[in-house]
Amino acid sequence: MKTVKCDLCEVTVEGETFEDWMNALKPHYFEAHADVMKDSTKTKEDMEKWMVENKARFEAA
Repeated sequence: MKTVKCDLCEVTVEGETFEDWMNALKPHYFEAHADVMKDSTKTKEDMEKWMVENKARFEAA
């Protein structure tokens, strides 16, 4: 089990795998970072970049 900090604040979330961690992070993101989730300027490429960067952070933890 890894504990990794949210990429936007100090909240930490646990997960066995990156997918588990990402799914555990979603409720926090929707509540605390709703503005980011609703940002219509974000593209599919932005989402893919987020996935790559945060998977690397998870793997390094």
